[in-house]
Amino acid sequence: MTMANPGQPTVRVGDSGEPVRRAQRALRRTPNTSLEVDGSFGPLTEAATKQFQQQAGLPVTGVVDEATWMALPTGSPMPVLSQGSQGDAVKSLQAVLTNGASGLWGVTPQGVDGDFGSNTAASVRAFQQWARIQVDGVVGQQTWDAATSLEFMVGIQHAGE
Repeated sequence: MTMANPGQPTVRVGDSGEPVRRAQRALRRTPNTSLEVDGSFGPLTEAATKQFQQQAGLPVTGVVDEATWMALPTGSPMPVLSQGSQGDAVKSLQAVLTNGASGLWGVTPQGVDGDFGSNTAASVRAFQQWARIQVDGVVGQQTWDAATSLEFMVGIQHAGE
């Protein structure tokens, strides 16, 4: 089995930066979808870490150490998807946008073909407006992290290095 988070430094309350964001993304995928990915290791990240450690049968320290990193799912960022993107991640995104649109943001990508075209961009913009985040038609980290945790529904198997 390959380690999902190789060579990551120990992070704890008071730490900040990319290693903390990676830990927060990994914790969101446990799934603790309420945790915000802000790069600042505060009380909510500590509580999520303790909850995960307890569930995983690890010592409950609130510190993301090597054993915790090894037990967590990958903390790699999700890919940025925009008009012109293609593939399985786009197909999964389109399925989620289609299923969720009814009664919420209303605009579907008009098909699940794995091709991020103008209809998918329109659906993403409608979702972003509904989620009250920047409306740009691009699925970047802010959109993945939005209220409904799109990345959890789309699937973290699409996270990459």
